[in-house]
Amino acid sequence: MFKIICKKELAQEITQITVEVPLVAKKAKAGQFVVIIIDERGERIPLTLADWDKDKGTINLIFQQVGFTTEKLGRLNPGDYIEHILGPLGHPTEVKKIGTVICIGGGVGIAEVYPVSRAFKEAGNRVIGIIGSRSKELLILEDKMRETCDELFITTDDGSYSRKGFVTDALKDLFDVVEKSTHTKYPDLVYCIGPVPMMKAVSELTKNYGIKTIVSLNPIMVDATGMCGSCRCTVGGKTVFGCVDGPDFDAHQVDFEELEKRLKLFKNQEDKIKGQS
Repeated sequence: MFKIICKKELAQEITQITVEVPLVAKKAKAGQFVVIIIDERGERIPLTLADWDKDKGTINLIFQQVGFTTEKLGRLNPGDYIEHILGPLGHPTEVKKIGTVICIGGGVGIAEVYPVSRAFKEAGNRVIGIIGSRSKELLILEDKMRETCDELFITTDDGSYSRKGFVTDALKDLFDVVEKSTHTKYPDLVYCIGPVPMMKAVSELTKNYGIKTIVSLNPIMVDATGMCGSCRCTVGGKTVFGCVDGPDFDAHQVDFEELEKRLKLFKNQEDKIKGQS
């Protein structure tokens, strides 16, 4: 049993909870995730580690209330307990000093790109952040990203805050500046996490420029140990498992169309369960 210490509403239906999990906090690294089971009858769901405090033994989890279990999780409060938390899982993001890194997060993916941005900065890189959301009301962790990044660009789909458009628009602008300047160069790496259509669009853009791009994939996971096969994806023409082989992969090798289809596999069952709750 793991106690919820703090709860904060970051945006509409986007919640952050701080949970006491000393062993996970001690070993957590950027890019990793945990699997939680709320109660003895609950399903297993993966949540990325948004932050952690090794001294206090706590981890921060940020989630959007879009399904049966995340809605149930959102109803818990400080003092309540989560039955099981397994982790840290997945390979940590490969972080080293390489030069300039552009870190891109969309929607709740901003919570996941934040610790990665921080890790690249701590490794001595110049970090440029691009974060986007549908509207100003859904934008999260702006202050945290500003603290971490040398530069930060923000987009909103509806133009309610900062630049109207998508993260790819801001990314293309940065590339255009490089093309027109003799004093700047293309980034050494682009790291991206968010909705599949966004990651796909970023990948297609960076591929045109030959810029190495890493995406953190979010396939459906059940056991998160590579046994069930629910999280299988195609990368470079080969089958991989998001939980044990990832979650980070070469964006230019990912079959995003297949990933989108697999994410909808259990939609009918999910809708049925929500209708009964």
